[in-house]
Amino acid sequence: MSISKESELTGMQEASRAVATTLRAMREHAKPGMTAKELDDFGGEMLNSLGAKSAPKLTYGFPGWTCISVNNEVAHGIPSETKVLQEGDLVNIDVSAELNGFWSDNGGSFVLGEDIHGHNKLVNASKRILNKALSQIKGGVRIADIGRLIETEAKKSGYKVIKNLAGHGVGRSLHEEPHEILNYYDRYNTTRFRKNSVVAIETFISTASTSTSTDRDGWTLVGSRGGYVAQHEHTIIVTDGKPVILTSMNGIFD
Repeated sequence: MSISKESELTGMQEASRAVATTLRAMREHAKPGMTAKELDDFGGEMLNSLGAKSAPKLTYGFPGWTCISVNNEVAHGIPSETKVLQEGDLVNIDVSAELNGFWSDNGGSFVLGEDIHGHNKLVNASKRILNKALSQIKGGVRIADIGRLIETEAKKSGYKVIKNLAGHGVGRSLHEEPHEILNYYDRYNTTRFRKNSVVAIETFISTASTSTSTDRDGWTLVGSRGGYVAQHEHTIIVTDGKPVILTSMNGIFD
């Protein structure tokens, strides 16, 4: 969507506050020994208390309030009772929701407890790359050039990017134009970021895989060559200068 009046800005701010505060609270609430369903139910209760509705449930009938992916799961992980969180796990929580007709999306990967498996290097690279990408986004910038920046920075850090997942427009629905805000340079994509547009920018930084496939449960995405992936995502408003990060209160850069 494109912000054209004050009420739209307010609507996006409120929806973004709901998903961002829920993501932060879920990250802080997560403990070893907890099931993913317990963590998801906590998030679902929080969204409900804020008047927000889970976007994955509304849009796709997803079996959870939020997506919780652990270790080798890349995205869209089902928050099941059998998925028990362990010390040192690489955990990704993706929270998106609708509030009063406005939709917002954010996510982040983190290491649960002590980093006994050495995942923090990957997590920190993903955060750093997203932060750098956001600093370069403004009206008129080619979307493909941001993809090139993300892939280049990943390679500098010794990583790859997932090429079949992407950021996207958001606002009046969960996924809007532009649909292909990729993590690599697509020379055929001549689309540019538009001032006042709302987009969700996300990194998919990988240790081994460059694409994903759907697991047997019909939802969870896993890497084609295994390994681990860290994802971080903010919903932003594009401006003539630095973007307005609507989901900044999720604290993924803290």
